[in-house]
Amino acid sequence: MRTDVFALRHIGVGEKDLQQMLETIKVATLDELIAETIPEDIRLKQPLVLDPPMSENEYLSHIQDLSEKNKVFKSYIGLGYHEAFTPSVIKRNILENPGWYTAYTPYQAEIAQGRLEALLNFQTMLVDLTGMELANASLLDESTAAAEAMTMLFEVRSRAKKKSKALKFFVSEEILPQTLSLLKTRSAPLDIELVVGNHENFDFSDDFYGVLLQYPGKNGQVHDFSSFAAKAAEKDIKLAVAADILSLVMLTPPGEFGADVVVGTTQRFGIPLGYGGPHAAYFATKEEYKRSIPGRIIGVTKDRDGKPALRMALQTREQHIKRDRATSNICTAQVLLAVMAGMYAVYHGPKGLEYIANKVHTSATTLAKSLEKLGVKQINSSYFDTLTVKADAVKVKTIAERKEVNFLYIDDSTIGISLNEATTLKDLQTIANIFAEALGKDTITIKELDGELAINPDVRRTSPFLENEVFNSYHSETELMRYIKRLERKDLALNHSMISLGSCTMKLNAASEMLPISMARWGNIHPFAPIDQAEGYQTVLKELEKDLNIITGFAGTSLQPNSGAQGEYAGLMVIRAYHESRGEGHRNICLIPASAHGTNPASAVMAGMKVVVTKTDDNGNIDVNDLAEKAVLHKDNLAALMVTYPSTHGVFESSIKEITKLIHDNGGQVYMDGANMNAQVGLTNPATIGADVCHLNLHKTFAIPHGGGGPGVGPICVAEQLVPFLPGNPVIKTGGEKAITAISAAPWGSSLVCLISYGYIKMLGESGLTQSTKTAILNANYIKNTLSGKFDVLYTGEKGRAAHEMIIDCRPFKEKGIEVSDIAKRLMDYGFHAPTVSFPVAGTLMIEPTESESLAELDRFCNAMLSIREEIEEASPEDNNNPLKNSPHTLEMITSDNWEFPYSREKAAFPLPYIMENKFWPSVRRVDEAYGDRNLICTCAPIEAYMEA
Repeated sequence: MRTDVFALRHIGVGEKDLQQMLETIKVATLDELIAETIPEDIRLKQPLVLDPPMSENEYLSHIQDLSEKNKVFKSYIGLGYHEAFTPSVIKRNILENPGWYTAYTPYQAEIAQGRLEALLNFQTMLVDLTGMELANASLLDESTAAAEAMTMLFEVRSRAKKKSKALKFFVSEEILPQTLSLLKTRSAPLDIELVVGNHENFDFSDDFYGVLLQYPGKNGQVHDFSSFAAKAAEKDIKLAVAADILSLVMLTPPGEFGADVVVGTTQRFGIPLGYGGPHAAYFATKEEYKRSIPGRIIGVTKDRDGKPALRMALQTREQHIKRDRATSNICTAQVLLAVMAGMYAVYHGPKGLEYIANKVHTSATTLAKSLEKLGVKQINSSYFDTLTVKADAVKVKTIAERKEVNFLYIDDSTIGISLNEATTLKDLQTIANIFAEALGKDTITIKELDGELAINPDVRRTSPFLENEVFNSYHSETELMRYIKRLERKDLALNHSMISLGSCTMKLNAASEMLPISMARWGNIHPFAPIDQAEGYQTVLKELEKDLNIITGFAGTSLQPNSGAQGEYAGLMVIRAYHESRGEGHRNICLIPASAHGTNPASAVMAGMKVVVTKTDDNGNIDVNDLAEKAVLHKDNLAALMVTYPSTHGVFESSIKEITKLIHDNGGQVYMDGANMNAQVGLTNPATIGADVCHLNLHKTFAIPHGGGGPGVGPICVAEQLVPFLPGNPVIKTGGEKAITAISAAPWGSSLVCLISYGYIKMLGESGLTQSTKTAILNANYIKNTLSGKFDVLYTGEKGRAAHEMIIDCRPFKEKGIEVSDIAKRLMDYGFHAPTVSFPVAGTLMIEPTESESLAELDRFCNAMLSIREEIEEASPEDNNNPLKNSPHTLEMITSDNWEFPYSREKAAFPLPYIMENKFWPSVRRVDEAYGDRNLICTCAPIEAYMEA
């Protein structure tokens, strides 16, 4: 075995196992299987032209060399991004720990209690700091969170506001520039009229339904918004506030002065800058909006024994159920980063956060006094961490960059200086020296921090926060390390067993791909730093864009969208801009097959399109006749078709080129949802099938870990005619010549984790990528054939093959009293996470093994499924007291003195021999979803509960 070939480490099936698998599938070669799976007319005729694959050691040396090209300056640019310290205990035990970063979204609550508790801590932290009643479990970034606030408040307008057609949304001119750009993107398709101005001159007229304020303002000024909020409430104008999370330790929480929604980023709670992301945004609001809040909420419920348990609450908000009526298309959160930010608050506690916030603030006041002594005027009358000073910006910039310091240059005579947790006395001295040199004066020596406050007494915080026990118990590294481990043990992640989720591609996230994430020269670059300071990043991002162009067959790529759902929206907005540029802005019909991902209809509605659903046939394929009829019917207004390929049913539809031609002939563009790209890479591509734009889930096909439900990256790749419209950024130029406004806050989205996909492609190369795709298809068909005769596969291709995933039908088992959810929960007893449940067909399991799994693991999974099949045969609808209905079985059940079940403890917990070697114990019994929704609790228990106990 060649130890320097990364593909042999990434791909789980070895040469010795291949022949056995091919015999099971009944083909002579792997290429024969591919020929029977993918239609000949869309197969690539030539290999992908990519760089030769690197070994892991070569790649690590290469990425280290590239990192040296990044210039890590001290950045005081601010604008929502600040250097922060990631406590080493969190970095080592969460960020670098596959037990946390390889976990899946916590849809199966019983094996995700650790992550759910960490997210409950995050929500509690936000409720406390913002003064609101409810917070979700994170959004993508501050700007998209602000846009979600704008649209949510639009949806929940009072009857009177709707009747009067109040469509105006006021935005303070002190809003972050990237947020304003994103609000422009989101508001236009929904006919929301943005009005930007000075809040002090706002007239509170009846045609406004909402307002967004920045707190503190983008240049640092802290306003007292209490009277503004009171007037807005009088006029039934809802108030959203974008608030700096650390400042809320010292400032009056927006909830206390009347905010309806508070949004922001938790980046400065221990998350690296990472050239823009990923960072966990937050969204906090009033309980009355709980059914309209975008994203996910973690709630408290009880399990079958009546004991406390956690799960994702109010799941009817999710897009796969509401589709075009969904509140938002948001489905990817930033769970890993939210866990880290919440743990930062756990580690430091209220006193620690007060110390950090006070140090940041007094650093700012100390610097302000020093600069004033030099004759530099500071114009903010009340501020937390940001000074706005008057000086010759050109002269200061020249000196500052020579001393490796970045400021925000507002105009030729105005400079912003945003201080942060990492700012030291030495740093303050350097800043003073820069200004002294610019003025030609002797510098001022700074010996200590000045304790005087520069926050208006009217906006100082007086209320307590983080009083719960969890924020007051784990302040030593030993205790926090053990707490993190305790939570980790409650979660089943990819480091325990295969997670065969259809449509989610839970493949190996190789250590060599992950290691650079922790390197300082990748982590500490501000997203708005001058381009020449990020040469390493620019090389990686441009190379990644080029490689993705080659893989998809397209002409241009934008890495800005920071989730798959964002990619969907970005692709549709680019199509919209293209039609408008041709004088065809009236094109607004989006055809979407009934089998599509639920985010597709939601994205189309957000892009201002009207969804027309097309039928699927009995084989799960698009009904071409129905599609043709609707394409012709709507030809004058047809904007796009959204199609998933291979289909959501796991089939390469042979009519795909006919379908895409039909759309083009009727004036539309074809959007391909890239969720199933893992079955295409190296064998076919979106351009070949006739698509015009696709998004790629880098957190699926290209190895970024799911992190328990985020980070995700959803870049869009586009054909030549769409390149000019790729999204831009208001601070750093990016995108096409006719760029649409921002899709995400940072110019290149979540740049830090793009390093993972870059490494994945560079180490696999053309041969490794293509072999990965072939193996993914091999593994899926191996499972299909192994389970044949015991489980029915709903859809297959014309020659009976699955793509990289397949759907097994569990509906016939209802006659035995068994539901698909019973199988999902029973798999936990066998040490496996369930495949995707009831999507895209209710009562089914969608299985996708990926290329990373070995034959031994595939066999373990198949043996578990076959064993469960035998248990189903033994069940009856009259008797609910069986292993499936009682699953999962906890350690407490198995060790209890009372055992009142008609089957043995061994059958309950150890139904197959392999489980003895590596038992995973679910920490709670089956959770009660309905109880939790009826009694919605989304924060930790108050301190009084512990006192009573």
